Amino acid sequence: MQPFVTLDAVAAALPVANIDTDKLVPGRFLKGVTRAGLGRILLHPLRFDADDRPRPDFVLNQAPWDAAGILIALDNFGCGSSREHAPWALLDFGICCVVAPSFADIFRNNCLKNGILPLVLPEADCLTLMDLARDPATARMQVSLPDQRLRAGGRAWSFDIGAADRTKLLEGKDEIDAALARMDEIARFEAAIAYAAPRLG
Repeated sequence: MQPFVTLDAVAAALPVANIDTDKLVPGRFLKGVTRAGLGRILLHPLRFDADDRPRPDFVLNQAPWDAAGILIALDNFGCGSSREHAPWALLDFGICCVVAPSFADIFRNNCLKNGILPLVLPEADCLTLMDLARDPATARMQVSLPDQRLRAGGRAWSFDIGAADRTKLLEGKDEIDAALARMDEIARFEAAIAYAAPRLG
């Protein structure tokens, strides 16, 4: 995955709580095995009408938010099923950071495994950021993971993230990368186990 260090991007406001993964990526579209093109179906029930035409009043169908890199939402973002297609669709659309008061645990972990920063701020701060995001003049925001700060509209907000998750994003490494980096240790452990408890045959 790509490292996440800093992000300077347009933010889009999505003032909805309990956005579940089926709303992020409806199950009827999950027929492929690749990530490419999933951005087209991101939030499909909200972005498109019954005839698959873009809803002109939905934020991600309007400039400049149709090129958003940050999404600001409300509580319990990413609830529902554990489908990893949800963060894949966000990334394919171009969104690398979601700001919300809380995230569903599995969705949050899937974001971290794919290089998306799930940034937690109190609801009052999210509402303030939404107000800034609604105005094209103040919609561009900056996120610095090393500083753990989000800047927008001449203000700055600090956010917390666990040290291990922070390192994972900064280095662009998931659990598989971490395991591969320790292959020598793993091989030594396996050799020791094989010596201490050989198979009976």
